[in-house]
Amino acid sequence: MTTTGETPGAAPGLQSAQREQSAQSAQLVSDLVTRIPEFRAVYENHVFHQGGVQPHVFFWDVVQDTVRSFLGESPCAADWRRTLAFLEEQSCRGVLGVDEVIVTSFLGDLPSPHEPGHAIVHQLGPVMAARYVRIRPRG
Repeated sequence: MTTTGETPGAAPGLQSAQREQSAQSAQLVSDLVTRIPEFRAVYENHVFHQGGVQPHVFFWDVVQDTVRSFLGESPCAADWRRTLAFLEEQSCRGVLGVDEVIVTSFLGDLPSPHEPGHAIVHQLGPVMAARYVRIRPRG
């Protein structure tokens, strides 16, 4: 099952914009898996269980694997530096559907100050760091 991300009863222009953002966020997932193949198994498991690509749901696993890599808990996980570099690069593009997923489902789900792995926020690139401070001013 894939979702269109459309709001029922929305005006046609809004529906078109929602479809475009949905396609952009799905492309982000595809580009991540292509650039960082260590996410391939997570992606395939996600698609199997979700019935399609759900970018916000998929990024929960990206956050978990990235933090585990940062903490040194998962030697086979994608190197956290590569993941952050990819997401910073994508954040610089200014694509609404991409930014929504990165801000909401990556930056918003990073560990809180009292949780292990919170120090990863000090490794964010300048664009993601600025967005992180905006959405989580207290960490």
